Amino acid sequence: MRTQVGIIGAGPAGLLLSRLLALQGIDSVVLENRSREYVEARIRAGILEQHTVDTLTAAGLGDRLQREGLEHRGIYLQYPGTRHKLDFPELCGRSVWVYGQTEVTKDLIKAQLDGGPPLLFEVSDVRPEDVDTDAPRIRFVDADGTEQVLECDVIAGTDGFHGVSRPIVTGGGQGRTWERTYPYAWLGILADAAPATDELIYAWHPEGFALYSMRSPKVSRLYLQVDPTEKIEDWSDDRIWDNLATRFAHEGWEITTGTVTEKSILPMRSFVSAPMRRGRLFLAGDAAHIVPPTGAKGLNLAVADVTLLATALVRLLQEKQSDLVDSYSDRALARVWRCTHFSWFMTSMLHRSGDDFDAELQLSQLRRIVASESAARELAENYTGLPLDL
Repeated sequence: MRTQVGIIGAGPAGLLLSRLLALQGIDSVVLENRSREYVEARIRAGILEQHTVDTLTAAGLGDRLQREGLEHRGIYLQYPGTRHKLDFPELCGRSVWVYGQTEVTKDLIKAQLDGGPPLLFEVSDVRPEDVDTDAPRIRFVDADGTEQVLECDVIAGTDGFHGVSRPIVTGGGQGRTWERTYPYAWLGILADAAPATDELIYAWHPEGFALYSMRSPKVSRLYLQVDPTEKIEDWSDDRIWDNLATRFAHEGWEITTGTVTEKSILPMRSFVSAPMRRGRLFLAGDAAHIVPPTGAKGLNLAVADVTLLATALVRLLQEKQSDLVDSYSDRALARVWRCTHFSWFMTSMLHRSGDDFDAELQLSQLRRIVASESAARELAENYTGLPLDL
């Protein structure tokens, strides 16, 4: 097999990269070790920054997003006695969209299989080779059990934290990683319940953080801060709804309950790996970085990565110019660290931890954002999405 860009991983990063390259006349093959059904069922992020919506729309993937997605023009910050709306268009001229990562993935897969570049599911034993040369290759076993070799000009590792790509880039002392594990987790549920709010609610409460989100006019997505050692089987639906009602309590307002269709506990951590390139192997998305979901940055960072990478690869493969691929890692990481800081900021401000001294510091920061237009604008600019190239 022969292609220009071999892409390992069929998450949003890999699929969007393939799409962006195809629109510029660059061939690719996408390899995925899971089944199509598994990939399309993964529950992940749901907030799209303005640049992500613009990128998907420009790539011909915006029809269902515009039809079924929910545009959100702000968020509520809540702490006892106060629920304050931050108006994003008024503060920074942008908005965000609620449209689940599962739906983005379905749109990308449909486009890929409808006359797009090859997408191979259920491959195994994937091994990038000769990445330090101009002729790398990927060895793998296809779904029928046949050993294959994919010859290519470039390899993109979009295969996530547990994939095979990152260890090759950073192995042997050639790279560095940073990691922060937070002392709390999120218990998340999907519920057949109409949202009781027009915008997302980020609630600080003495008993722990809570987030009110949604997936559609009939489906709510809600989260509770819990200890990382908690077991999901210890949380009955009634216990979850009681805790949500307590943490979102606000005068004149009530939470809407319904049938819980999915629940899980998500650990909270930050992870950054550098560099994001070795030779002709480039990392993007979760293969290079993970952020806690509080700042809604994970999927959007992946889209930013592959947008930069696609432009760089087109310049390399069509114009034989290496300047953009040479600077890709530094440019991508500048944005990664900015978004990592914002995610840390939101996480540290809203999650109850430490003693009462820490709680008063958190409340002081929340009051500052509520009272100060400049502080509110800083949050809005980061939340809705900063420029791709900082």
